[in-house]
Amino acid sequence: MATAKQADNRHRTPWFKAMLFLALIAGGTWWYFQEPIAGYTQVGTGYAAKYACSCRHIGGRDLGQCKDDLLPAMAALWLSEDEAERSVTASVPLIQSTTATYREGAGCVLEPRDE
Repeated sequence: MATAKQADNRHRTPWFKAMLFLALIAGGTWWYFQEPIAGYTQVGTGYAAKYACSCRHIGGRDLGQCKDDLLPAMAALWLSEDEAERSVTASVPLIQSTTATYREGAGCVLEPRDE
């Protein structure tokens, strides 16, 4: 009677365990530091949106030049502009975004957060 040769999974097991371990460490780190990360991204996106909106709509500069003026630590921020609304949105993808809108007489004002 012939028996089927079983697949040898011993070589894949260490990689699976290492990836599972790294995923658990990353998830635990995210869970532990979730509150500070949310706070820092909220402040960072608010600052960047207000600064870039003022730079763009009051200073009349290009949005790319405004992004260059931000701190090097803010490289993870994305800036986008809505020309019709005269607003600039700063965001950290998948985490936080904040919008500042230019209003005549008041300058650039941060929009209220949706909770």
